[in-house]
Order: sequence, then structure tokens, then C-alpha cells
Amino acid sequence: MSDNPFFAPSTLAYEIPPFAEIREEHYLPAFERGMADQLAETAAIAADPAPATFDNTVVALERSGALLRRVNLVFMNQDGSDTTPGVQELDAEISPRLAAHEDAIHLDAALFARISALYEARDTLGLDAESLRLLERYHTRFVRAGARLSAEDQQRLREINAQLAADSAAFRRNVHTDTLARALVVDTAEELDGLSPDAVAAAAENGRALGHDGAYVLSLKNFSNQSELAQLTDRSLRARLLDASLNRAVDTNGPLAIRMARLRAERAALLGHPSHAAHVVADETAGSVEAVSAMLARLVPPAVANAEREAARLAEAAAADGVTDLAAHDWAFYSEQVRKTAYDLDTSALRPYFELERVLHDGVFHAAGLAYGLSFAERPELTAYHPDARVFEVFEEDGSPLGLFVADFHARESKRGGAWMNELVSQSALLGQRPVVVNNLNIARPAPGERALLTWDEVRTLFHEFGHALHGLFSDVRYPLFSGTAVPRDFVEFPSQVNEMWMTRPEVLANYARHHETGEPLPAELVERMAAAENFGQGFRTVEYLAAALLDWAWHTVPAGREIADALEFEAAALAEAGLAVPAIPPRYRTTYFNHVFSSEYSAGYYAYIWSEVLDADTVEWFGSAGRPVRESGEVFRRELLARGGSRDALDCFRAVVGRDPEIAPLLARRGLA
Repeated sequence: MSDNPFFAPSTLAYEIPPFAEIREEHYLPAFERGMADQLAETAAIAADPAPATFDNTVVALERSGALLRRVNLVFMNQDGSDTTPGVQELDAEISPRLAAHEDAIHLDAALFARISALYEARDTLGLDAESLRLLERYHTRFVRAGARLSAEDQQRLREINAQLAADSAAFRRNVHTDTLARALVVDTAEELDGLSPDAVAAAAENGRALGHDGAYVLSLKNFSNQSELAQLTDRSLRARLLDASLNRAVDTNGPLAIRMARLRAERAALLGHPSHAAHVVADETAGSVEAVSAMLARLVPPAVANAEREAARLAEAAAADGVTDLAAHDWAFYSEQVRKTAYDLDTSALRPYFELERVLHDGVFHAAGLAYGLSFAERPELTAYHPDARVFEVFEEDGSPLGLFVADFHARESKRGGAWMNELVSQSALLGQRPVVVNNLNIARPAPGERALLTWDEVRTLFHEFGHALHGLFSDVRYPLFSGTAVPRDFVEFPSQVNEMWMTRPEVLANYARHHETGEPLPAELVERMAAAENFGQGFRTVEYLAAALLDWAWHTVPAGREIADALEFEAAALAEAGLAVPAIPPRYRTTYFNHVFSSEYSAGYYAYIWSEVLDADTVEWFGSAGRPVRESGEVFRRELLARGGSRDALDCFRAVVGRDPEIAPLLARRGLA
């Protein structure tokens, strides 16, 4: 296929992939040639008769696999953002082959011998700090991938990795399929009483798009507690909606979760660790299972106590409606009623002040200008991978170009749930590449001619994901291995969580929170009530999150050889043991649709959100301290942390910003757990 657009670097601005030319049939030939090319490149490195040097071994490895890197970044983005049956079939086929390809490199004895020789002599090589770290990371990667195992154990490792890759692809395919299948179809608008008019119109538009003309469709978000539960007055409809959410992929993904946990435990044992969690955390900032377990255990009792206090207030509100058995599908609804009465706040009435385009330009982009001097210009002539996705060029304060930002905000049938950031081109001075990053959200598409109005949580998500985008855009490293968000998993959420602070900073909120019809600013007293109401509900949010984090932890601290008979029984027992069996608060993700840990890189790592929030809460306090101008603080945060990627120890980056080790007190205060 000589015309395959992946076979040569893109000639477009910033090497953005030539999406107008890319077709599904281009992927498989590009993957196959890309793997073959890289294996030939690494074989040449291993067979080089010259003694190993940093350049002919480590730098050569960094240069290898250019074609495979190009196609893989584009394919992964499409699989999440705009999948098709053909893409899903290829994902199922290619995932185990990619795992085998990685094993072929990491388990190459001759290649590891060259890396080991350099590693042993590292103090004599005269390497600069980033190059020395690159050598150390390569050595660690090969060891953690099994380079020191016997031939017999390496063969078993290859088998495990291939099966896990196949199971991971099947898991996410099952979640996507069942999430679509369980969308709630409602016949009349009256049944949606409580939803705002724009939300009802969006449900009608969703019904039309999904082939249910005349009906209203509530598509499921990736998490358990669906956002509509806070407004729907029909209790039975709330129960149906939550039931559809909680029971996704039970039959298909329950057995897969059991097998994946067993295989991960077996692999960890081969590599000398008592559990998969121990293997994962050994290479994260947490460092040990004990450190993570201690932090999570410390948070559970005050979080549950906080939630119980909230439940008592909700029970009073429910009793006024004659509801004496407060259930999980009631929690969000009566939380909203309490906010209305206790704080005089109707969160649905806030939506007209949060119009998507205004939040993006006058909020997210404006904050990036205040803190970092950035400006943005849309580039409509640059074609993205879907008509919904828009391309913006990002400029430094002096007008020089920085990179491209692709914004893909609306939900559609071909997109998986949730919100995330991808890279299409990773920054690297070695390869002469500047960053191209994508943000994906799942905001309901408005009716034709209407504007997209956001919930407060969706505003937070927009700022959060742009924090990941900044991490990629600001990357200023030499080597691809360190680019952008290539940092420990329990550190990667930290910059994105810090970026959430701008949504409530007065100088930013006042700039974007304006009524989409009148232009009136969000009233100051409403801002104050929002802040007070934000504290109510922290018990629910913390318990919901901790239940998911400890569920992940339970699955991945299982030792090798332990048999699990039923996934949901294991889940129930794990939550009870953790002190989080709160029937009215289901985990943010249940086992069978927990894509973070069974189909992405967060296995034994979902604790990362709260671990990173310790750093985040501490940094937000630092941003507002010592009377520094925001622009000055932004430059420090960018230079010492965001620009560094993985080229320096993560906690050293934090210390370079804040000037000390992190402290947990700001997090406890923020979460109402002090």
C-alpha cells in the first residue's frame, strides 16, 4: 500500500496526521510495517559489533519505531473518540500483537546486555542529568518487563501479556456495547420532569441521532451515578436509570475481570512481587503498598462519617415527600433539594451561565493567558479526525508557535464515555517534534440552533482535561520517553487537578460565567452560595471515589493462586472489608465497567486521583501565597514541573515549585475531613 499516509511523516503543520487521507484499511499495514521496522532497528542495535555507547544504544532506541508510534497514536485516539466495528475488530487483533512486540524488544538478551553494561558504568559516562535519567529508566523498564527472568519464565510472561492485552480490548468493547444498549429510552417529555428545557431538547436530539425519532434518550455516562438523577422527579425513572448504569456488562466482564486479576497476580509473582499492586506501586511516587493502603485507610472513617451526616439531612428532605427508604437513586435528587432549601441554590438554574464556547474561550483559554501568557487561534483549514473536533493553534506570549490543541467535546455513539486527553504528536527535541494534543469530553449535543449549556461538573471537567493538555503542550524535553504526561501514574492527575482552580478564581469566573442570552454576570451572592453548597456533598463524593479506589486495590492486591468465584461477590466483600459498604452510595465505577483499571493503564492506580490531590491542594495554596503575581507563579509551575515531563523525579519537580515536601492538611480541609 504505497499510498499509505502513515508510511511517511506528515507534511502538515506540526506534523498533525493527515486525517483527510487516513482510512481504516491503512491501519493494519501501517501497524505491521511499523512493528517490522522497529524489530529490524532494535536487532541492528543489539547486533552492533561496536561497544555499547549511550548514542548507539539508548538514543538509537529512542529514535526507533517512528512509524509504529505514528499509527499507534492515531489509532488509539480513534478507538476512543470515533470507533467503528472495524476499528474494534482491529483493536482485538492488534492488541495482543503489540504486547508480543513489546516483549520481543524488552526480552531481547543481547539488547538488555548492552543497556546493562551502560547502566553499570553510568557514573563514568559523563551524561547530563536528562540523559542519565533516560539510561536509568530504560534499565528499569527492561528489568520490570522481565529481562532478568529465565527463558521458561519469559515464555510464560509472553503468554500472560498477550492474554491480558486481548482481555483488555474485549473488556472495553463490552463496556462500549452495553453502555450503548442500556441507554434509557423515554416516550414522553413529561416523564423527564425536572430536567431543564435544554436538557430535554438534548435528549430528544440524542433520540433522533440514535434512531428513536420522537422519543427521548438518556445515554449513560461512564460513571455510576448519572447526572440526571439530581433533577428527575419521577422516582421510578431514577431507579431505572441507575439500575441500567450499575448493571453494565455483568455477564461478559465479570469473568474477564476475574481472569485479568489472576493473570496480573501471576505475572507479578514471576517478577518477584507479592501482588500486582506491589509491582505497580514500586515504580510510582507512592513507592509501596503500605503507603497507599495507609492513606486510603486514613480517609475512609471521616469520609463515611461525613456521608452519614449528609444522609441524615437527605432523609429529612425525603420524608417530606413520603420517602422513608432513601435509596441510591434518591441521593442525588434529595441532595439537590437540600441545596435549594439550605443554600437557596438550584444547580440546574446555573446552566444558562455556562455556555460551552464562552467557558472555553473566556474561561479555559483566558486562564491559560493569565497564568502562562498563551493565546489561541482556531485553524479550520486543518482537518481533524471527526467533524466535531476543532483544531486550535497555541501561541506563546511573544507570538511564537507552541503547538496544536484539538477540542472534541460532544458525546456521540462512536465515542467511549468519560473525558480524557490524548497526544497525536509528542514533543521531542531529539525528533524535532512539537506537541499536538486532544481533549475529549462527552457533553450532550444541543438541539439544532441551540447552544450547549454545561453543568458545574462539566465546567470542572473542561478545566481538568485542559490541565492535561497543558502538560503535553508545555513539554520541553529532549527524549520521547519523557514527553508530556509520561510521568508516574500517581502524579499525572496532579497538573490537571491544579488547573481546576481557575474555574472559581474571581478574575476567571467573572470573565466566563455570563448568561448566554442576556450577558448578565453570575450574581455575586450566587457565587457565594455555590461555594457553600460545594462543601455539602463532599461526604458522598469522597465515599464514591474511595469505594472505587479500594475496589481497584482489592482486585490487585490479590496474591497469585487465589481463586475468585464471582466478581460481584468479590466486589461486595471488598467494600465491606474496607468499611465502604454504603448501599446508598455505589462506587464511582463498579467492577464490570471499570475501564480505568481493566482496559487502561490505571490498574492498581486509581488511588492516583486522591494521591495527586494531596499535591494539588497544597499547590493551589502555594499559587495564592506570598503575594506573587499569577503570571510569575505560572512561569515557575511551567518551568519546574509542566515542562519537565518525566525527565526529572516527579516529587523533585513538586519540591522545586513549592519548596518543600507535600502536606496532606490542605486536602483534608478541602474534603471536609480535617
